[in-house]
Amino acid sequence: MELNILVNNGEKYGGKYVALQSYTNKDAISFGTNPVEVYEEAKKKGVTDPVLFYVPEKDSIHIY
Repeated sequence: MELNILVNNGEKYGGKYVALQSYTNKDAISFGTNPVEVYEEAKKKGVTDPVLFYVPEKDSIHIY
C-alpha cells in the first residue's frame, strides 16, 4: 500500500492546523493551533485558496 503524505515534515505539526498552497505542494505555508489565524496567515503570504487541515498528534486515537 502506497502512503499518501499530506505535508512534508508532518511530525513537527502534530496537534496543529496546517495550511498548504495546494494539494500537490506538500510544504506548509503556515501552521498553528487556531485554524482561522493559520488560514489568514496563508492568505497574507499570497495564497489565493489555501488548503487547511488538522494534523493529529502522533500515536493519538481519533474516532470519526
